[in-house]
Amino acid sequence: MHRFRKLFLLPVLALSATISAQKSAVYTNDLKEFNRAVELYKDKQYQSAQIIFEKVKDEVSAQATAQEVEADCAYYIANCAIRLNQAGADGLMEDFVNDYPTSSKQNQAYIEVAEYYFEQGQYPDALEWFDKVDESQLSPDDTEKFNFQKGYSYFTAKNKKEATKYFNTVANSKEYGSQAKYYLGFMAYESDDYKEATKQFDQVGDEPKYKEKMSYFQADMNFKLGNFQKAIDDGNTAMAKSTAQEKSELNKIIGESYFNLKQYDKAIPYLKEYKGKKGKWNNTDYYLLGYSYYQQKDFENAIAQFNKIIDGNDFVAQNAYYHLGESYLKTDRRQQALNAFKNASEMDFDLKIQEDAFLNYAKLSYDIGNSYQPVPDVLSAFLEKYPSNPNKPEIETLLINSFITSKNYKGALALLEKNKSFANKQAYQKVTFYRGLELYTDGSYQEALAMFKKSLGEPRDARFTARATFWKGETEYVLDNFSESLLSFKQFIGFAEAKSTPENKNINYNLGYAYFKLKEYEQAATYFDAYVKAAKDDKTRLNDAYLRLGDSYFVSTKYWPAMDAYNKAIEMKGVDADYAAFQKAISYGFVGRNEKKIEDLNKFIPAFPKSQYRDDALYELANTYVAEKKADEAIKTYDKLVSEAKNGIYAPKSVLKQGLIYYNADKDQLALTKFKKVAADYPNTPEALEAVATARLIYVDNGQVEEYATWVKTLSFVEVSDAELDNDTYEAAEKQYLQNNSKQAISGFNGYIAKFPNGIHALKANFYLAQLYYADGLEENATPKYEFVAAAAKNEYTEQALVRLSQVYLKAKNYDKAIPKLQRLESEADYPQNVTFAQANLMKSFYEKEDYASAVTSAEKVLANPKTDDKVRSDAQIIVARSAIKSNDEAKARTAYAKLLTMAKGEVAAEALYYDAYFKNKDGKFEASNAAVQKLTKDYSGYKYFGAKGLVVMAKNFYGLKDSFQATYILDSVIKNFNDFQDVMDEAKKEKDAIQAEESKTNSSIQK
Repeated sequence: MHRFRKLFLLPVLALSATISAQKSAVYTNDLKEFNRAVELYKDKQYQSAQIIFEKVKDEVSAQATAQEVEADCAYYIANCAIRLNQAGADGLMEDFVNDYPTSSKQNQAYIEVAEYYFEQGQYPDALEWFDKVDESQLSPDDTEKFNFQKGYSYFTAKNKKEATKYFNTVANSKEYGSQAKYYLGFMAYESDDYKEATKQFDQVGDEPKYKEKMSYFQADMNFKLGNFQKAIDDGNTAMAKSTAQEKSELNKIIGESYFNLKQYDKAIPYLKEYKGKKGKWNNTDYYLLGYSYYQQKDFENAIAQFNKIIDGNDFVAQNAYYHLGESYLKTDRRQQALNAFKNASEMDFDLKIQEDAFLNYAKLSYDIGNSYQPVPDVLSAFLEKYPSNPNKPEIETLLINSFITSKNYKGALALLEKNKSFANKQAYQKVTFYRGLELYTDGSYQEALAMFKKSLGEPRDARFTARATFWKGETEYVLDNFSESLLSFKQFIGFAEAKSTPENKNINYNLGYAYFKLKEYEQAATYFDAYVKAAKDDKTRLNDAYLRLGDSYFVSTKYWPAMDAYNKAIEMKGVDADYAAFQKAISYGFVGRNEKKIEDLNKFIPAFPKSQYRDDALYELANTYVAEKKADEAIKTYDKLVSEAKNGIYAPKSVLKQGLIYYNADKDQLALTKFKKVAADYPNTPEALEAVATARLIYVDNGQVEEYATWVKTLSFVEVSDAELDNDTYEAAEKQYLQNNSKQAISGFNGYIAKFPNGIHALKANFYLAQLYYADGLEENATPKYEFVAAAAKNEYTEQALVRLSQVYLKAKNYDKAIPKLQRLESEADYPQNVTFAQANLMKSFYEKEDYASAVTSAEKVLANPKTDDKVRSDAQIIVARSAIKSNDEAKARTAYAKLLTMAKGEVAAEALYYDAYFKNKDGKFEASNAAVQKLTKDYSGYKYFGAKGLVVMAKNFYGLKDSFQATYILDSVIKNFNDFQDVMDEAKKEKDAIQAEESKTNSSIQK
């Protein structure tokens, strides 16, 4: 393990320079000035000395006998220049050597310049001059000094080979031996030659000036040699007189020594005091402290250290992640433990740790779910990789159970269909059943039916066989296969285990509906009656059962029992209480109690002012007045109906009825007024045709045939001259239609429309032709025919035409055409289910067009409708939520997603859970947010997109909780495993980059 080393340089012994005065035979004045300059030189007055030397040199240069003085002056001038740090000083010395080759001062000049630079600490310059020295001319004392100084200069230049050579020559020197041995020891230490270093240090260890410094080196060497107790002792000795940086390193040496001696309690305080390299720890530093805490069972502090190890990919990291997982398990944080064990299991530096980590990862995946891959995949992968692991039987059991508990039925099914062992067949029965329920919930009924049939194909568990049979019947019912549905429900009853299933409580209700749809009303009544006698808690279904019981009796002409059932529904004050009240009222008419019928209908009208059946009630009331010969009340009631619902289906009927009342009372002019109103306001309707026919009778009776003919010519839908041909042509086509001869009917209706585009039966011909085309899948052909019907005045086919046109345009995603049709349907429909259909698809259409305000308005209408079923209500709530997100209205989105959580299933529930986690993260509720993601992971693992987005939120939560390892590991897993979702990957990369940039400030192992 490499550790920080600092070069400890001891002061080099002061070396004095001796200047020998040279005597010359020159003239006395010159010598006098020369000697004065030498004295100034000795006094280090180099500038003054240099000036005098230059003067003397100039004066004696012309004297042949003064050459030696001249050479000495050149020597001193160069020396002064060097000491004054003058430019070109080294050039002056080179000139001296070249100009005076016979001077005795040449070698001494090199030595003195080298020593000067040495004393100034300019070791590269010193080396340059030392290399010029002729070592053979040196005295023994000068040789020792020269070897030491040159060796030290090489030492500072990190030329250990040359430094060692020169230090070894003075290792036994009295004056320089101790210093040489110290530096020889230091170089050996730096080269990890601890034996040589110890040998050299031991020779000078008793000298006070070396002892303190060598304690550090000896501590480090003993640590590296595995002499941990000695390293601790030496480290403590060195600690007192060390610098702050040295103390940091010594704390690490002592701490790691205690760690290696497994004295973790003693290691902790020293490891904590280590300051790191340049103020940063690396992954190994965090591991040592974390593992020490782990051994002390201080798992919280262990986690705090281990989770700072980011991007580790070595033996240390694998160990750290494994023990991090253990620490999380000890503190009951299983999601965090799963991530840590997964990471350790993906490294192969220690195969035993890898296997054990994989085992823990597999078990935790089963316990809490796994967002990265299906739990069965994890368990299967473990068994495949470690077939001899002693835990194999346990994992095999978990594998079977995981097919159910993971709720990742789609992925589980793919695995099971590859494995046909008997054990898996039991799981296969359950998985196909639950996958069927999942598909049923999502509205994929054909696929759901196929799953239930597969489940029934492996009848291993009788209880699941019964349940699959029930849901097969439920799915067949939704697909309008009522006979098959009835058979399935009866088969369900035949299973002994049926009574123990949750489905059993509703079986009579379901059987009742199956018979009801098959128009076997007496049988339906029997089962609805059985259901209402046993039902307790489900008020919604109980209310509905009373209504259908009443309807079954009503259609079977058992009006008194019907009224009893309707009364029960009215008493519950639930959904469709208005329908029950209306049905009860008209039932009195069938038992000859018209007065009571009139009384109840008159109560109904103010009691239910917004009822869908208000126009029905007014119409029935008016008709009953007619039956009771109360013409005036009838006329008034018809007027009220027309004023309230001018475009309703009863409006033309009501005006026609008024005309007939006047006609039967011989009030021909009043009758004609009404008949003409019908023809004018509601052309092409059957009522308009009847009005024209009855008006004809009045004109004929009054001898006004010409007036009749003139009037009829103003009507586009009546062609008098061709009336017989019109009727014959239409009836021929209609005959084929009624006999289900589609091809011939299509040909016949097309022929009729071609001949009589505005004929008496044009409306019906276009409608029936549209229906035939639609049934054959020829929607493009059907569309213009439906448009013809929808464009006509409101008639009995308008509502169906609007529904079909809406369906066609929605299927083609032509929202611009679908929306107007849906809006008409919403305002004009007489059937509540069509109003709901219109509102539900309006909200979806507006959402697709990114008109979020209108989408929310339509969705809120759906939510306000008490008759809306849970699936549509869930759709509406998610439109509100998604529109709020798209509009950046987070307050509304929070409320909408919170409501959605209480009703949603399948993928929508996954989405709602994601946003629950998302908003909790934004509020800083990191633990609660993680709990939501864990539920998303465990219960909705099949919905990968929201699972992946949830993991990014979880990573943010962990970083908020200061758990960097969990945060980065989760983000890495998202980036690695979810490349199908580019937006999620981009978000994960962005978060990871931000975390790494922050963590790299304190961890040197992290690359920004």
